[in-house]
Amino acid sequence: MKSFLTTLFALFAVTAANAQSLEECRRLAREHYPETRQYDLIAETEQYNLSNAARAWIPQVALSGQATYQTATPAYPDAFKSILAANGMDMNGIRKDQYKVAIDVSQNIWDGGLYSANRAISKAEAAEQRNRLEVSLYELQSRVDNLYFGILLLDERKEQTEAMINLLESNLNRLRSLYSNGVATQSDADAVEAELLTAQQTLVQVETSRASYVNMLEILIGKELESERLEWPAMPEVASRNSARPELAMFDAQERKVEAQRKAVKSAVMPRFSAFAQGYYGYPGLDMFKSMVSSEWTLNAIVGVRMQWNIGAFYTQKNNLEKLNAAKRQIALQRDVFMFNTGLQTAQEDGEIARLRKAIENDDRIVELRSSVRKAAESKLDNGVIDATELLQKITDETTAMLNRSRHRVELLQAIYKLKTTLNQ
Repeated sequence: MKSFLTTLFALFAVTAANAQSLEECRRLAREHYPETRQYDLIAETEQYNLSNAARAWIPQVALSGQATYQTATPAYPDAFKSILAANGMDMNGIRKDQYKVAIDVSQNIWDGGLYSANRAISKAEAAEQRNRLEVSLYELQSRVDNLYFGILLLDERKEQTEAMINLLESNLNRLRSLYSNGVATQSDADAVEAELLTAQQTLVQVETSRASYVNMLEILIGKELESERLEWPAMPEVASRNSARPELAMFDAQERKVEAQRKAVKSAVMPRFSAFAQGYYGYPGLDMFKSMVSSEWTLNAIVGVRMQWNIGAFYTQKNNLEKLNAAKRQIALQRDVFMFNTGLQTAQEDGEIARLRKAIENDDRIVELRSSVRKAAESKLDNGVIDATELLQKITDETTAMLNRSRHRVELLQAIYKLKTTLNQ
């Protein structure tokens, strides 16, 4: 059966080098689709996020300045001031108006794993966005396939309609000849001519529909078709029923993002260590006794190690982790629903392929029989045994059989490619 179908479709394959192929149309549509440009934007955003995360390890520098007035300042005891005054020394203590221009420098030593978590979140978010975009572009492939196979089907219908027109014209000439010889009636010729005009109308409709399909396909691929003909795709093999859809990769990326967020929640309760340095120019200085004697501005500096521990993060840690667990279960549920629907769709498409294969087995024989019956009817018409109405019925039956055969072949190809698209093979 497989070799028979392969041979059957090989007879209808278009081998011209300039024929447009399905794979080429898919590629062009993907390249032309505006949404494709989001890949560059996603990569750019990812680099910005990663760069921002890395800058947490760059020394943080802050400039500040202040001028204050306070109601009280350190001063000498009154008894000590009296002794100093007796010796001719006036020392009133630190002034109440104070000024400072400072620079603070801080360098992370250990951030509790926050940098690593933020970096993982940035990568996971970018991967999720890329896979979500891939899902959207994957749906574009089905739109291209529907238009492509629609054009192939219209080409077959056009070919069969033209064959029917030629057949009707031949029989119309025969009837006119019989009428001139007094064997047929005018009504017989009129009936065939009416059917001929109807077939010509159908041909115009088919050509109009094809032009519309071609226009939509050209819009999708962003260029005119290189040839009026479309290449018949080769009969593909569906190797297995294992799905490799981009949705599965998107679910994986979402799970990785949840795990990265879990690390960020855990790092929030960890202490953070940093080295710091502060230098300022102002009054009073670090030497209080000197500032009590003189109000001159001085340079001052402090260096050290700082530990910060946000104990309040423990209050919400449990709830935040449970939210992430719920998010992960939701992703698993979405995956199960997707796999269920994909399995259901695969079974439906398998059934459709089996039906079409079975139908194709008898199509050639049906066409052969209908053609034989029509030829016999033409012979009977010449002998005056049947009228034009019966002949038209035989012609219609033959044309319908030929159209069904062509339709089944195109539909079988489309069904197999649809199954491959469903499984992303």
